[in-house]
Amino acid sequence: MTKLRTLALSSALILGSVGAAGADPIRVGVTAGPHAEILEVVKQVAAERNFEIEVVEFTDYVIPNDALAHGEIEANSFQHEPYLINQIEKTGWDLVPVALTIASPMGFYSEKYKSFDEIPDGALVAIQNDPTNGARSLYLLQAHGIIKLSDDAGLDAGPADIVENPKNLEFIELDAAQLPRSLPDVDAAAVNNNYAVQAGLDPMKDAIILEDLETPYTNILAVRAEDKDEPWVQQLIDAYHSEPVAKFVNERFKGTYVPVW
Repeated sequence: MTKLRTLALSSALILGSVGAAGADPIRVGVTAGPHAEILEVVKQVAAERNFEIEVVEFTDYVIPNDALAHGEIEANSFQHEPYLINQIEKTGWDLVPVALTIASPMGFYSEKYKSFDEIPDGALVAIQNDPTNGARSLYLLQAHGIIKLSDDAGLDAGPADIVENPKNLEFIELDAAQLPRSLPDVDAAAVNNNYAVQAGLDPMKDAIILEDLETPYTNILAVRAEDKDEPWVQQLIDAYHSEPVAKFVNERFKGTYVPVW
């Protein structure tokens, strides 16, 4: 985080007072890939409204909330609410969701099989090692009748919560960003859409199982609780929830990501 603080301080010294009403730019954290692409369009829309946004890219799912909690950025746009809730429960960070952004159906992929029916007994399946995304993967398998979770399994369910596993699948938990790279070494892997798109996968064509759009896992904008009523928060939401951004998402991602406003 020291490097990020140094970069943020350097940027502030160089930029000085800019943006609406002479304020510093609002720094919004995103994961590299689709979220970053979308925020660049949001940034353009905001600039036309005399509101300056600085896009800050991260390569994992943990640092954007840490950076937000510690004032390195003012907002972030990369996660769904169950993930944010899990992070808050573990850290006590005072962060809140302020708007929905895009739906992003997660999928399972395989380089060896064209459907989950083809996957043999005892196959190795990779899922995310963070609780909410790992649970999301397991619930997707349950929705397709591949496994069954215990009735009291929550939004942080893990392999230990599996009570029925007819194929005797073996689960390995990996960092979400590494899952596309794991495909040659496993029989199937759950991959979040941002990492799937970065890896050249097409969820609509390549996924052997794909999540429905209506899930608890719609992406959100998050800010510190102390800032939620600040005028710039509504400006950020309005820039995101604009026609140019919706048009970009629909044309660029063709259903892989869907605006939900």
